[in-house]
Amino acid sequence: MPPTTPSTSEFRLALGQFATGVTVVTVERGPGQVHGMTANAFTSVSLDPLLILICVSQSAQLLPLVKRHKRFGVNILKDSQQALSEYFAQTEDNAAIEINLGIRYRWTQSGIPLLDDALAHLACNVVASYIAGDHTIFIAEVESLELFDGQPLLYLRGGYRGLNGR
Repeated sequence: MPPTTPSTSEFRLALGQFATGVTVVTVERGPGQVHGMTANAFTSVSLDPLLILICVSQSAQLLPLVKRHKRFGVNILKDSQQALSEYFAQTEDNAAIEINLGIRYRWTQSGIPLLDDALAHLACNVVASYIAGDHTIFIAEVESLELFDGQPLLYLRGGYRGLNGR
């Protein structure tokens, strides 16, 4: 019997078996204002030069901002930052919720916003982009990075996990 084309739900279920880290991609949305998006479609591409990629949905509010500014931050979340991931997975920015969650930003000299208190920061400049299906793939060179203490937040089978399996 010939193989059948997998359904969208089967595809999501299969890919849900792959544990990923959780990031928030941040970009300037206006002077002193930040828009963030939770993303696990993030990976390293090259060590020479230092390149990463992110995948952004064609319908995401982040897409036109990254296209316009050509730079963004990748904030790798700690295992204690599930609430941040959930907030940035929503489509609307809300200053009151950000204050309640204690979300604070700092800016690189080149104007890239980063989340305070993440596990790692990467400040990135777009070098190429490609439309692939319903997403745009951005390849970016890492201009700077910072590492901090803690354990990563993981996502597996539709739920959040830490290294200890919680």
